[in-house]
Amino acid sequence: MKIIDKMNRNGQFISLEFFPPKDKNEWPGFFQVVDRLAQLKPLFASVTYGAGGSTRGDTLEIVNRLKNEHGLDAMAHLTCIGAYRGDLQLFLDSLAEAGVNDVLALRGDLPKDAPPEFSACRTLLHASDLAAFIRESHPGMGIGVAGYPEVHPEAVDAEHDLFYLKLKLDQGGDFAITQLFFDNALYFDFVAKARSIGIDKPIIPGIIPVVSLKVIQRIISLCGATLPAAYLAELEEADRKGGAAAVQEVGVAHARRQAKELLAAGVPGVHIYTLNRDQAVLDLVQGLLP
Repeated sequence: MKIIDKMNRNGQFISLEFFPPKDKNEWPGFFQVVDRLAQLKPLFASVTYGAGGSTRGDTLEIVNRLKNEHGLDAMAHLTCIGAYRGDLQLFLDSLAEAGVNDVLALRGDLPKDAPPEFSACRTLLHASDLAAFIRESHPGMGIGVAGYPEVHPEAVDAEHDLFYLKLKLDQGGDFAITQLFFDNALYFDFVAKARSIGIDKPIIPGIIPVVSLKVIQRIISLCGATLPAAYLAELEEADRKGGAAAVQEVGVAHARRQAKELLAAGVPGVHIYTLNRDQAVLDLVQGLLP
């Protein structure tokens, strides 16, 4: 069953995002985290994908194991920048063979120091191209796409960004998952504007528990999200007074408040960027859903 079918059948949900450890020696610890978080019964778990497909093999192996060893419905991230159609076809075929029914279709980022000719396939330059390719080559596969409440860093403006979100969904996407944000008003405004231009598919809010000032500052520098001044000040004060543990406590509490407000407002579900931090996520979601 595809994720969109589960969304339509089930009530509100949580879903999780994991990233493959760079060193396979860390995989046993990673799968211990997976086991702890599997008890939350997420609707699905997604697995990230390195720039230019650099972790394609790891992503494939991990989603296979999540599905077939840990009982989680898994969704593989897939990027098209720098990819050849044949390679993507093989990846999609392998997912299907493993019983993985869903893909998050992304353009992806160029690897650092990539040469100009890296984007070799000129017909797969955008996430909308990838969504159309997946829908054509694997019509039974579910497709998620990304949305940006604070506008994609490379977008001309918010209007153009919403146009491309609609295009990705029209080209085959079943639902969107948003980039992380820290102010729910950004999400509600984003969804209202999306609905006003005819987007009627689910838009799942993505939230992240801040576990480290250094980590979150690096993340937001890459994705274009902003930390509200008052929240940043709270995190900095926690860091001064109590260090990393205090920062995580504040970060988890903020994400929990976000999730509670979003669910109370009737969102389909909440997608949690776990950073592979099991205790932070367990604390965040405790008692959120019946």
